[in-house]
Amino acid sequence: MNADLLTLYPALAQVVPSLDALGASTTPFTVKAHSVLFDENTACQGFPLVLEGEIKVSRHSSDGRSLELYRVVPGELCLVSSASLFRSSLLSAQGISTRDTRLMLISPAVFHQWLAVESFRDTILGLFAERMADLTSLIDAVAFQRLDQRLAAALLGRGPHLSLTHQQLANELGTVREMVSRLLRRFEREGWVELSRERIQIHDSKALRAWAETPTN
Repeated sequence: MNADLLTLYPALAQVVPSLDALGASTTPFTVKAHSVLFDENTACQGFPLVLEGEIKVSRHSSDGRSLELYRVVPGELCLVSSASLFRSSLLSAQGISTRDTRLMLISPAVFHQWLAVESFRDTILGLFAERMADLTSLIDAVAFQRLDQRLAAALLGRGPHLSLTHQQLANELGTVREMVSRLLRRFEREGWVELSRERIQIHDSKALRAWAETPTN
């Protein structure tokens, strides 16, 4: 078994059957950026182990809006895939590669065999606890934090020059492009940002941070 793989996923050292025993069925493969790896309301084809790259997991509404739930990078596990396989139910979200991504796909049957191994089962249960905390924070932000504060927070930590469309920001925040555009123009009037085609330049990150952290009533 590849030593790098064990570094990323130590629990795989004890799984039965081992990856070596599974042979070619677990050969890693690469997908291009923006490839749909799994989709909402479809059967889960397997449990992904990310070796390189990143998967963005999102929920989508009937009117075309989307809300990012979390991202899976090397060494992390996918909650949506785990839950689908646990319950033998359809997937509840979509997974898309954000860049060229190399991964393994473990079949549902092997995943259930691995759950009999305590170290792997504990890893999966730990994943549920971690992702639940992340999703609780997301719910709090969506339900209780104003959109203008969430947008201000979303602009921070990306550097002074952002190559982002208003639609991309709307997708991240689970809202519509028109609302994001209206708020960005307000930020521009305040002198906090400067807008151009598919670019946002941050002029006053301190003001954005202060706005993002303003207590809500």
